[in-house]
Amino acid sequence: MSAPFTLEPRNPEQFRQETRKSNLIVMGTFAVTTMILATLSVKIFGSPEGGNFRWNLAGVIAGVVVTSAIFRLFYMRQPWMESARYNWQLKRSLMSLTNIMHQLKDGVEAQDPVATKAMRFYHQGLEQMYRLENHESALADLLPESRAHATRLEALGIDTDQSTFDPEWVEQLKAAYKKKP
Repeated sequence: MSAPFTLEPRNPEQFRQETRKSNLIVMGTFAVTTMILATLSVKIFGSPEGGNFRWNLAGVIAGVVVTSAIFRLFYMRQPWMESARYNWQLKRSLMSLTNIMHQLKDGVEAQDPVATKAMRFYHQGLEQMYRLENHESALADLLPESRAHATRLEALGIDTDQSTFDPEWVEQLKAAYKKKP
């Protein structure tokens, strides 16, 4: 099972700047690697008469593989990738809750403490993601639901600051609120 994920305060402008930079580096690496490998494969295996589509394609596929390896083995450990790494972990945590939303909502209706905490994390995580990505309309749509849920937590005596997501919650909720066939 994965480690718990905790929301961290982030400056949206700086976050967007850092993720743009890391995206440009990865895309640039892909473009250069793909062009070099496609050119090499055509030069080595291609025919001077043309019809080298398959060698170009092989170079592109090799470019994807090489860029993926560079990304995983080298880039992911770089400080300039921190915001992109954080964004990926945030979205992964939110997606794991989105995938069990029916069970999560059933648990909230039953006032299950795990479900209410998980839903609060979900709202806080979405709020942060929308702010970081400058998605104001989605944030405006989410805030009333998020505030209503925070009020429910207060009424139940549960802390409204649920900034840490425990992946165990997903398994607990799946088990407790199985989908009916």
